[in-house]
Amino acid sequence: MREYPLLIAGRDEPGVAWNHAVRASAFLTDFTGSLALKGRADAGEDVGPDHRLIARCAVAGQEEEARAVQAARRSATEFGRSSLEDRLALVHDIAAAFEARAEELLEILVAEGHPRTLALWEIDGCFAGMSPAMLEWNASMLHQALPGGIALTRKADGVVCVQPPQNAAASNSCLGILALLAGNALVVNAPRATPTGVMFVYREIVAPVLARHGAPQGVLNVTSGPAQRVVDGWIASDSVDTILFFGDTARGLAIGSRAYQRGKKTILELSGNDVFVVWEDADLERAAWTLTEAYSGSGQICMVPKVAIVHPACADDFLDLHLQAVGKIRPGLPEDPTTILSPVRKLNRFEEFVHDARRAGGSILCGGETVDLHGAPSPSGPFAEPTLVRFDGWDGARDSLCVKEEAFFPLLPVIVPSPGPDAELEKIIEFVNANRFGLRCSLWARDATVIDTFTRGVMNAGQIKVNRSHIGFEPSLATHGGPSGTGGPFGELNNVALRTSHLQGISIGSWEE
Repeated sequence: MREYPLLIAGRDEPGVAWNHAVRASAFLTDFTGSLALKGRADAGEDVGPDHRLIARCAVAGQEEEARAVQAARRSATEFGRSSLEDRLALVHDIAAAFEARAEELLEILVAEGHPRTLALWEIDGCFAGMSPAMLEWNASMLHQALPGGIALTRKADGVVCVQPPQNAAASNSCLGILALLAGNALVVNAPRATPTGVMFVYREIVAPVLARHGAPQGVLNVTSGPAQRVVDGWIASDSVDTILFFGDTARGLAIGSRAYQRGKKTILELSGNDVFVVWEDADLERAAWTLTEAYSGSGQICMVPKVAIVHPACADDFLDLHLQAVGKIRPGLPEDPTTILSPVRKLNRFEEFVHDARRAGGSILCGGETVDLHGAPSPSGPFAEPTLVRFDGWDGARDSLCVKEEAFFPLLPVIVPSPGPDAELEKIIEFVNANRFGLRCSLWARDATVIDTFTRGVMNAGQIKVNRSHIGFEPSLATHGGPSGTGGPFGELNNVALRTSHLQGISIGSWEE
């Protein structure tokens, strides 16, 4: 069993209690016994070696949370003045250390409940975000020398605090590493529900590299406290400059508003409701297979497709192909390499969305039930079947919850516009731009004019993917970010090194002038 104290000002601290992380597959196979084991361990009982326990992580109190921020403040000026070349070398070394420990992180993510295929994808995203091409491009944007003694340089905000989400804590927390490239000091708060991966990344990978490079001891601080209290403390603190927050849109926008009033920058990574468009000339087999990404992690990932629009000329053929692929998806333990479904956190909302889809005129093509670990129907089962809902025409679809809101479960609405004007490309672009969220969108088409019209016309997306994996990572594109309800009024493709810094102009003349 791994053990992770807090990290504050370069020192280990025990915090106010220990929080024991239990293997997710143990909860799935023996929930009552595993919960009792955690309760005994958290109460301080010696439970001996038990394979169900993967780690114990220190819990921070308010005093520790405040001291973590103060330690970051004390180190921020010195680290911010370090050279860009030194910081770039530092983050390259972090990326190399991450690659060397990736297999260990994979096993931790699986133990935390991420299906193995999903965990591999998350790690691939971390590699993409720290790839040499990404780091070098970000560095080139952080300082540009221009003719005539002019320079455009980006200076670190100072203290950046990171609150990752429970559902993908470790991989999302890695965005904080790019804030180091900009010269910021960090405070990272590991979620109480899933602290192990975050602790592993920052305690065992990032911290040793910072020490080898001689970084100030308070440049990295790692806590684990209740998110609401921790974020409230960051907003109130005069020592915090920027907050990187992951969560649902309503809460994130409220946090952003409060932080703005306190003079703080917020970088918001919130909900997604991504649109996946299949044009009449698309490669239907590839598109139908790619759309199964919608069910990864049971849809509890912000950047998977959440709404599909399929041209009426190919809809029936496409849906036949997609249903064949969906029929092979089954629940399972996260250790099973064929598993892509996760237990659903909001099963009550799944049932609400299914009922509402029927009310709005949708046809349930498959799924619609909750099931147990073996796929058998069960009102108390922790999984939801992959559920495909077809809407013919825009009217009923626009009013349905599963189209208007983010579905955080494996329920996918497919809109088939009526033939004629309703199926025109401009109508589809209008729908995409009217989305309350703006993370990613996809187009599957062969016609170059259609592709050009779509990519020029869609404004409401951090990324547009054409004939490629919707959730795949590209070597020169940031992995996160988008406008509207995804990133708030300042949301965009999220290059964290740039967004945790601010632009400064420098003009240097000769004394002889």
